Amino acid sequence: MEWQTWFAGILFLIVYAFIISEKIHRTVLALCGAALLILVGVLNQHEAVSFIDFNTIGLLFGMMVIVGITRKSGVFEYVAIKAAHTTGGDPVKTMIALSIFTAVASALLDNVTTVLLVVPVTISICKALEVNPIPMFVAEILSSNIGGTATLIGDPPNIMIGSATGLGFMDFVINLTPVVIVILIVTLFLLKLIYQKGLQTTDENKAKLMAMDPDSAIKDPTLLKRSLTVIGIVILGFVSHQYLHLESATIAIAGAALLMLVSREDPEEALLTVEWATLFFFVGLFILVGGLQKVGIIEYMAREAVKITQGDVTLTAILVIWLSAIASAFIDNIPFVATFIPLIQEMGQIGHMNIGPLWWALSLGACLGGNGTIIGASANVIVSGIASREGYPISFIGFMKIAFPLMLVSIVIAMVYLLLFLM
Repeated sequence: MEWQTWFAGILFLIVYAFIISEKIHRTVLALCGAALLILVGVLNQHEAVSFIDFNTIGLLFGMMVIVGITRKSGVFEYVAIKAAHTTGGDPVKTMIALSIFTAVASALLDNVTTVLLVVPVTISICKALEVNPIPMFVAEILSSNIGGTATLIGDPPNIMIGSATGLGFMDFVINLTPVVIVILIVTLFLLKLIYQKGLQTTDENKAKLMAMDPDSAIKDPTLLKRSLTVIGIVILGFVSHQYLHLESATIAIAGAALLMLVSREDPEEALLTVEWATLFFFVGLFILVGGLQKVGIIEYMAREAVKITQGDVTLTAILVIWLSAIASAFIDNIPFVATFIPLIQEMGQIGHMNIGPLWWALSLGACLGGNGTIIGASANVIVSGIASREGYPISFIGFMKIAFPLMLVSIVIAMVYLLLFLM
């Protein structure tokens, strides 16, 4: 019905405007918007629940529990001191070192898991150096999404594209890793220029940090061994989950349950470490975007965009990479990619065109586009949630001023690479 289309579209814009204003907590806004869609009949309860990506929710929940228990061993402080020793305590070098680690780990695991592990380390380092951790958080968010673009398992859109097309792990590595390396280098160089004046500390703080003994940070060696063993099993599970025919959420929740068992952790204490506000923000957001899907707004926008190119593969690839980048900065890239995959398949059947380059355009646009805003990708929201809890809130506009231009630079580089090497 036409009124439902208008209602879903206007409600989404209103919720988004309030999220940007930051006058009301984004979790409250997302849940209120989701509830309204159900109360007025745009979605029924069954439909609303079906739009929630429980694989994403389960993955986040499982890794939050694992990280919360592991943190008690003191391993994050240990890694923080080791990292600071490697960089001589220089804040800018530390930011770059942590960003490179984040990018590599995001490619081999997934970006959500990586930021859950890296952010506590970052907070420990910044407290010791007495510097504002927000620049490092921004660098890690950008690096996690850039690194996650490189492989099949690094970012949810790639997993979806791979399962729909049969493209394998090495297909993504061969086609996307070269440009990801270039984008990461350029991004870190620009971040260094942006933040080097603000990231300063005293020689006294550096000396204090260098004098700290990493081994003294380990509070519970037994818990450390058990936690690292479980994390190793979980990582192995993530790398091989497609061959095991298991979802990543299953691996994460099983790992969380196993760690609670072997560590004898009180479940109530373990569950207190979960970022519940973040999880329910995702629930509300999935339902809100599901409303746009139900009334046909996302599909209509995608179809109209595809018509503009009139079947030309090069023009279509350029349109796909830019449309997916801009859209993924403002709405979650998972439902967007889910809508676009059948459209690309349909274009291949109707126009008899080579749609291979379009998959890489969609992957690059959706994954890199998530860097545009603080709610553009799962990793962004996770870092923002932890940062707020620790007393370092990242504002929507403040993040966007830095991240959106850098995202545009990355898309320009990706587009040039796509046209030169993947067409």
